[in-house]
Amino acid sequence: MPSPQDLERVQSPRPETPEPSSRQGRRNMERDVQLLDDDGAISAQLERCLKHIFAKYCMPAPEPISAIDRKVALLHPPEGAFLDQKGLDVWARDTNGAPFSAETKEELQEFLDVTDDGGLTFKGFLQIYQLQTENDEEETWRDLSSHGFDRKLRLVATRREDIDDETAVSSAKTNGIQASS
Repeated sequence: MPSPQDLERVQSPRPETPEPSSRQGRRNMERDVQLLDDDGAISAQLERCLKHIFAKYCMPAPEPISAIDRKVALLHPPEGAFLDQKGLDVWARDTNGAPFSAETKEELQEFLDVTDDGGLTFKGFLQIYQLQTENDEEETWRDLSSHGFDRKLRLVATRREDIDDETAVSSAKTNGIQASS
């Protein structure tokens, strides 16, 4: 029979922490922090994050919010919004480090929901993430992280622009200036 010291040595001090070899969908053990729901569709929480990301690059742009509100409120794309070629390039660069190739853009226009002029709709944006998440959930987590979301799908100030905005707001408060946007 093993001694109590042997049992302590074998048991993990943090059993809820996944091993590095954990596969997709197993890192977030809390049911309310999944990217896909039980039916394999994009979860409501992920859709909320994707709306925010899409709204940063879409045309027409969403209504501006103050720098202070930006820390607590997520953006919402206006009805009928889409990503034009410039918005698509900036989103791809911010997400993956480079704009899409012409071939990739043609595939997006051919297979996803786009406007008559070829702009990627929010529905098409969701289609991208549906396919990606089904095939490589970790890639979606990396994308979310690059746009400032943590593993609990909370927007946190990790991107340079968010830190710069926060510094500007703090500086304005310190100097007695009313923050505006």
